Amino acid sequence: MRRARQGRRYLAAVSVAALMLGLYAQPASAYRPFDGTDAAVADVNETEVELQPFGYERIGSQSSAIAPFVVYNYGFADRWEAVLQTEVQSPITGGGILGNNMPSVAATGAFLKYVIQPGVLQGQSGVSIATEFGPLLPGINADPGVGFSWAGIVSQRWDWGTAHFNVETNLTRDHQAEVFLDVILEGPRDWKVRPVFETFYDKVWNESETRSVLLGAIWQVDKDLSLDAAYRYAIENGRAINEIRAGVTFAFKEEGDKTAMKPGVTFGNWGLSR
Repeated sequence: MRRARQGRRYLAAVSVAALMLGLYAQPASAYRPFDGTDAAVADVNETEVELQPFGYERIGSQSSAIAPFVVYNYGFADRWEAVLQTEVQSPITGGGILGNNMPSVAATGAFLKYVIQPGVLQGQSGVSIATEFGPLLPGINADPGVGFSWAGIVSQRWDWGTAHFNVETNLTRDHQAEVFLDVILEGPRDWKVRPVFETFYDKVWNESETRSVLLGAIWQVDKDLSLDAAYRYAIENGRAINEIRAGVTFAFKEEGDKTAMKPGVTFGNWGLSR
């Protein structure tokens, strides 16, 4: 449910991402480059960062750079994860979100995610089921109000690949009802580069209706690092949306008073919580 939507953390989180890039520990499993998510959370004391250093979006005659887009996940208890997210949109042509050429901080939210039923994504058998909920926060030069989001996520894995199903209901920042239905399909997990597909339907009553398709790939560089790239095409209220996404997901874990990074490399108290 990590979506630029109209409704995927601030400069501190961006600084964390830049600082930690290239230093990895735990397997990366957060969910770039999708608008939906999976039924998994970070392990206890594990920090996971999803970073899009640059993206491009064209809506009608308006083009924008999406940079950066950051999602920060922290496993604070068994089955629980805290999630913060935001993105910076900078108009290239046409006006921005509010019809001007000023960069905006948008798609900001703070969520809690809980695994209701551990399953295949937790190393067990059967489906994984999770829920994610929290406020949609106001942006800067965008999205001035406060809303609320709730989602249910179901994930299952087979030999041929993995599927994730999202059902999300929101009260938007301008207090309209919204529903988001999403399906994600991935290629076999043991492939070094696996193809990915996503389609979703999003409706905001009295405002917008969107149908979207995404095609891309995730490259599992090693167990601690993944890179992604994707192209998304959507129709929103009759307007075409073309978007290019590329990013990185990495993680690290605090153990006691040490932060574990690469094998054989430790850092003292970092002062980060995730």
